[in-house]
Amino acid sequence: MNFLHQIFIDVAGTNPVLQGLVGGIVIASLNMIGALSVLVWRNPSERSLDGALGFAAGVMLAASFTSLILPGIEIGGILPVMVGVLIGALLLDRADAWVPHVHVLITGRIRADEARDAHERSGSQHRRIASVILFIVAITLHNMPEGLAVGVGFGSGNLGNAIPLMLAIGIQNVPEGLAVSVAALNAGLGSLFYAAVTGIRAGLVEIPLALFGAWAVQLAEPLLPYAMGFAAGAMIYVISDEIIPETHTKGHERIATLGTILGVIVMLYLDVSLA
Repeated sequence: MNFLHQIFIDVAGTNPVLQGLVGGIVIASLNMIGALSVLVWRNPSERSLDGALGFAAGVMLAASFTSLILPGIEIGGILPVMVGVLIGALLLDRADAWVPHVHVLITGRIRADEARDAHERSGSQHRRIASVILFIVAITLHNMPEGLAVGVGFGSGNLGNAIPLMLAIGIQNVPEGLAVSVAALNAGLGSLFYAAVTGIRAGLVEIPLALFGAWAVQLAEPLLPYAMGFAAGAMIYVISDEIIPETHTKGHERIATLGTILGVIVMLYLDVSLA
């Protein structure tokens, strides 16, 4: 057990459910730091955001395998993990279809021109409020797999996998939180401060989901490999369907790809050094 593991145990104790709760608080706090960054870095370039979000995709991609899929196979075999991956991806696909195509993404981008045109044509305050709610719901939806993944990681009882996963998701939450706040600001959803609050609020769902994930796998231990596959499948879906396509639409493919590779390297280093 390394020094970081001992510090975490000193803070969270040895109960996996409480560890999941603390893990959720950690990743939500890092999301908050990213969201509040909009107060300082008010207008990051699209190139910078694409690079940062590419990095987030790389971290999530590597973490899906090193901290969820491979440990899940070791625990319960490949079949339960494959079933979990498939269910996680299908659920996110259905959830994505449920959100109407104003197409709000985990990257925090929204088709702002289309939304503004719709608002101008309707002239309806109710429609504007509905769009704001839609924006928050959609971003919150895409944060859910991350919180669940951290909770499941701690619920497994393996800190060697859970702590690197927590740190990895927390690190990628920083650019993600910033992107949500910038999108809220650009979409005209309120003042600079309100945009930051929107980014913070979208990440808060990770805390109860982390707690639920840890509690669920403790309650029904045979579900653990399915749950690990589910969390990984949901994250991989978000990466493939949302982050990578969006970071390749503005002519910044190269910086986004380099960011993805860097994210994979960082996650692999965390996984090896903290195991």
